[in-house]
Amino acid sequence: MNTEKGTKINNLLQEQPPGVVLQSFWLVQQGYSIELQKHYRKSNWLESIGTGAMIRAGEKVGYEGAIYALQKQSKYSVHPGGRTALSLLGKAQYLEFAVKRISIFGAKGEKLPTWFKKYDWGVTLDHYQTSFLPPDIGLTEFELKNFSIRVSGAIRALMECLYLSPEKQELVECFELMEGLNNLQPVQVQTMLERCQSVKVNRLFLYMAEKAGHSWFHYLDVKKVDLGRGKRSIVKNGVYVNKYQITVPRELEQHGSNI
Repeated sequence: MNTEKGTKINNLLQEQPPGVVLQSFWLVQQGYSIELQKHYRKSNWLESIGTGAMIRAGEKVGYEGAIYALQKQSKYSVHPGGRTALSLLGKAQYLEFAVKRISIFGAKGEKLPTWFKKYDWGVTLDHYQTSFLPPDIGLTEFELKNFSIRVSGAIRALMECLYLSPEKQELVECFELMEGLNNLQPVQVQTMLERCQSVKVNRLFLYMAEKAGHSWFHYLDVKKVDLGRGKRSIVKNGVYVNKYQITVPRELEQHGSNI
């Protein structure tokens, strides 16, 4: 019996990449009973990081390994997004600050397990449940050393930044991030804008894209994008931009070349 258990754990550890979380319910689905899991913990093959979650004994696992488990095992839509995704993709400034605070996004009603929320991942995790974009578009595979996870692509990530603005994301920084996105594909941008259900995000995205002078902006069909009706005051005591009917911070309107 011990030989059989040893073979099973060896198979498990060979099949699963190092550095990822192994969830108990998923292990049961793969043929590893609760009793067998207890045996592996007692034998120092696995160690618990909270109810329903384990890692290889003695292994250090980052938040990415937890995201891997939620995506691959739980089939969650949760993913690193916003400024965090742009940092991972090499498109954000001030990377040292971005690493300490991680923004993750998921669908509304998709609750994170307790083990994920309580474990110390070495970073501060901000979780946002949103529905302004479909959960399955605008994502890309990000390769880590031993595995990959889905993160927001550049377009979705910037939209997520704008979604958090101005309360949790400064608009001037959003524009600085937009300035670096000069190689976007117009077709992809068009699709994301048409699927986006936030009028605020759409107006700010178009305003910033035009202000940044990106060539891909001129290929967009703005008429197909939902821009709503009426004026929108993004900030108080700002500058009104008539074309997009939004009030933005004065420092943003004066930043770089104006429309």
